Amino acid sequence: MEQKDYLTVTALTKYLKRKFDADPYLERVFLTGEISNFRFRANSHQYFSLKDDRAKISAVMFKSAMSQLKFKPEEGMKVLVVGRISLYEASGNYQIYVEHMEPDGKGALYQALEQRKEALTAEGLFKADFKQLLPNYPKRIAVITSASGAVIRDIITTIQRRYPIVQLVLFPTVVQGDKAAADIVRQIKQADSRDFDTMIVGRGGGSIEDLWPFNEEAVVRAIFEAKTPIISSVGHETDVTLADLVADVRAATPTAAAELAVPVLSDELVKIHDKKMRLYQAFKRLMQVQQHRLDRVHSSFVFKQPQRLYEPYALKVDELVTRMDKQLAQQVKQETQVFNQLTQRLWRYTPQNRIQQLIQTNTYLDERLRSAMTTYIVSQRERFTDLINQLDILSPLRTMKRGYSYVVFDEQVISSVTQIAKDSDIRVVMSDGEVIAKVNKIEEKEMND
Repeated sequence: MEQKDYLTVTALTKYLKRKFDADPYLERVFLTGEISNFRFRANSHQYFSLKDDRAKISAVMFKSAMSQLKFKPEEGMKVLVVGRISLYEASGNYQIYVEHMEPDGKGALYQALEQRKEALTAEGLFKADFKQLLPNYPKRIAVITSASGAVIRDIITTIQRRYPIVQLVLFPTVVQGDKAAADIVRQIKQADSRDFDTMIVGRGGGSIEDLWPFNEEAVVRAIFEAKTPIISSVGHETDVTLADLVADVRAATPTAAAELAVPVLSDELVKIHDKKMRLYQAFKRLMQVQQHRLDRVHSSFVFKQPQRLYEPYALKVDELVTRMDKQLAQQVKQETQVFNQLTQRLWRYTPQNRIQQLIQTNTYLDERLRSAMTTYIVSQRERFTDLINQLDILSPLRTMKRGYSYVVFDEQVISSVTQIAKDSDIRVVMSDGEVIAKVNKIEEKEMND
């Protein structure tokens, strides 16, 4: 077969890819399967597999499609996907490019709600430690809700009936749709930046899709970060959103939210009147007790005979003056005795006496030093003379005076006949001079072992 009849791998792959792309049945495929080999990559495309009991297919979901999901895919999750089938030329594998995904069996919104709830719970946003207490007597209340809904009418009616003296400020808010979450966050921050005692965030009932803005993470964090205490009233009593969980107080209905926000004015007035009467009675009893004390003071001897008040103190002063005079005289006497004793001690230790003692001590030490120096010099002279005598005894000159001499040849002292030769000129050194001689004969002496 000729070479031109062979296809390259690239040519074959391109041909198969065109077949995949041109097939109308593969342009939009609806699959159900279990996610496998899934590893989440933040801000990137997702690569995984879909499998059932007998087969598996590679899957790709681009970042733009992934950002539209309301839940986070997980390993082993059973899902419903919509996409197109194509061939990846680099590896020659066919795969599905996923355009939409949702959990199989459980709605995507419910799945997303559970995942978001778990994540925010792990951060501690729903802990009771961060909940703020509602003020007992608010002056201004902000209401974050729709201007045309029944929520605001229920809240206004309830508050006017219970506590009409409070100022109620409505922040008209979009509470449904794609723009609702951002508008709710903006209104919460605006109300929190102003002087409000309490904030009510709410809307009427609806499906999970209608209530979804109150499950958005941005709304939850805005409620958590608000410094104003917030009451959440979203949906019916059975509807629980993440906004309800993070709010400081959750109310089942808008009416309940209004009741939690304010007390009943008539009840408070009764309480104030009751406390007023109790305060009046307590003050009256206190006045009676103080009047009784005042009457007793007026009847005391201090006001009738005031001189009796200071007589004991005058006697006490006289007694103290007498004691002070005695103690002062005794102290002066003691100090005088001490002064005389110190004067006598000072006289004994005058500088003249001290100088005389030091002069005597110096003279004595000088005599001892001179005597010690004389004795030391004499002993050292005797030792020096003795050492000279000992050195003289050991001196070679003293030995030579006894008739000994030494022979010098070629400026070296001769100690053996082997160091000179016949006819050599030598010097014989004696104690009183030298003899110049010539060697005529050498006789070696046999040495005994």
